[in-house]
Amino acid sequence: MSEFVLGQQSAYPNQYDPGLLFPIPRAQNRKKLGIEEGSRLPFLGIDLWNAFELSWLNPKGKPQIALVEFTIPAESPFMIESKSFKLYLNSLNQHPFETLEAVRVCLRHDLSAVLGSPLQIKLLQPSELQDQKKYPLMQELDGQLLDRLDIEVNPAQIADPALLSADQSSAPITQTLVSHLLKSNCPVTGQPDWASVQIHYQGRPIKEEGLLRYIIGFRNLGEFHEHCVEKIFCDIKNRCQPEKLSVYARYTRRGGLDINPFRADFNAAWPNNIRHARQ
Repeated sequence: MSEFVLGQQSAYPNQYDPGLLFPIPRAQNRKKLGIEEGSRLPFLGIDLWNAFELSWLNPKGKPQIALVEFTIPAESPFMIESKSFKLYLNSLNQHPFETLEAVRVCLRHDLSAVLGSPLQIKLLQPSELQDQKKYPLMQELDGQLLDRLDIEVNPAQIADPALLSADQSSAPITQTLVSHLLKSNCPVTGQPDWASVQIHYQGRPIKEEGLLRYIIGFRNLGEFHEHCVEKIFCDIKNRCQPEKLSVYARYTRRGGLDINPFRADFNAAWPNNIRHARQ
């Protein structure tokens, strides 16, 4: 992975350069989960990216800013490496655009070309966020908190699917579980990635202590955000066999970007893009 921009010393660009964007094939990580390239995905989903450090120049040379929400479909053949995404956005700092719409068109063109798929882009001015009915400032993930469990954990424990099981002697239930203890590591630099995760399912009750140990086991895993969520989804699906399942993780911000993957195997509404306390 030494070819990744993230693993190198990188000068911040002083001119617009879409060539900075670095695609990562989703297939290479999905193969680890038993998902062969070209086969039907076992889930639907999106990756919600929020960018807080976008700026450009208007025709008079005056700097402009906006916040951006990117909605990337999970079925896109590629995802974008996050440091390259940040460098690309920074390359717009000194670039002139006639209108806000021109910025959106540029972003959509460049990103869809690298993703191999269309995406949705929403640009927001800070003043728009004052409407807290439309854009709530903060909301914690709903669900029963796994972190309440007073369990003993082996710090060297990895996220082993064998930790996951369901109580097959109990009747099916509908339940939402939440943990703030998800932490993984960048596979290139080893930097920590912190997240809260929400697991919603319908099926036999998942044994909570094993699930919490499994989530904690990601602390020793070096994987991208998107793959962590897909691993959680696939491991729960394979081991616990719920009738319905969704997994949603909200990662803390790094480099002006946060990444929030969502995966589900039923026709669930996409989650609201609302920050929680650590974001």
